[in-house]
Amino acid sequence: MKLYYAPGACSLSPHIVACEAGIQLELVKVDLGEHKTESGADFTEINPKGYVPALQLEGGEILTEGPAIVQFLAEQKPERDLAPEYGTLDHYRLLEWLNYISTEVHKAFAPLFSQAADEEKERAKKTVGKHFDFVERQLQRDYLLGDHFSVADAYLYTVFCWLGVHKIPTDRWPKLEAFRKRVEERSAVQKALEEEGLS
Repeated sequence: MKLYYAPGACSLSPHIVACEAGIQLELVKVDLGEHKTESGADFTEINPKGYVPALQLEGGEILTEGPAIVQFLAEQKPERDLAPEYGTLDHYRLLEWLNYISTEVHKAFAPLFSQAADEEKERAKKTVGKHFDFVERQLQRDYLLGDHFSVADAYLYTVFCWLGVHKIPTDRWPKLEAFRKRVEERSAVQKALEEEGLS
């Protein structure tokens, strides 16, 4: 399988999941500004949406959207226990977190990654902060679903790291700071960071 990614972007989440699952992926770096792969191919011909991640399956099909990709990867290696069993309440808790991170937290960062006016960026920082306030209150154990790392933690780790990119202080979220350090100590996460040139 082939993962189209940009270093540190939301594609880091499925990259981490693949490393956790022991799935070997061919990595293809994408310049999101130019919509070109490192070989010069037009990325919009691979994913017409124009953004990462995109996962090319063995048969050539393209799967997009991070929450779908991480669940797909987890299901390839169920013995790694990266996602709760389908139909259980924990499975729906996982979907709940993946949707919240995707539609609220991730989306709130959009103005910060764009050429938005300073006023809009300040509003975005406040919105992002409110979302992390909520996650901080909900994070009662080591990981989002309890004591076991899941695909939702890979996604949360990725978006929480974006605070550093935008120089937003994180000291108001001590549980999330501890979570970030805990996730970063995982060998699979170190491997993904190294492969993206982020370690």
